[in-house]
Amino acid sequence: MEPKCHGPRLGRAEGWGSAMSRVLIVEDEGLVLLLSEGILKEDGHETFTATDVKEATALIEAEPPFDLLFTDIHLKDDLHGGLELAQFVVSKQPSTRVLYTTGGTITDGMKSLFVEGADIISKPYTPEQMLAAVTRALTNETEAE
Repeated sequence: MEPKCHGPRLGRAEGWGSAMSRVLIVEDEGLVLLLSEGILKEDGHETFTATDVKEATALIEAEPPFDLLFTDIHLKDDLHGGLELAQFVVSKQPSTRVLYTTGGTITDGMKSLFVEGADIISKPYTPEQMLAAVTRALTNETEAE
């Protein structure tokens, strides 16, 4: 799958109030990727998508800084690909915030690899839960705060 960029839709959803942000979504499950992208576009965000570390790395290298990396931790070809990708994006684009997601168990060892200030949302999540997590990430808040 080719990395994609999709701008916001007209008629932005009301109620979340955040200005449009550039969000890189990295998800290897096609349906989850499409749903996440649709929810964020409807909320007014500019979305870029990738299904693996290689596609995401190409976007990070080619694009201006992203406001948010929303990445699955476990990518099909790389068990901890999302963790490594977050470290990479923050090294290249220090202002980029990170929001992890996973349907698996999060261990303390995995948490120790999170980039500073990152948050996580467990799958499955509702659109409202996802948008709330994205808003927290973009406003530098975490659930622990």
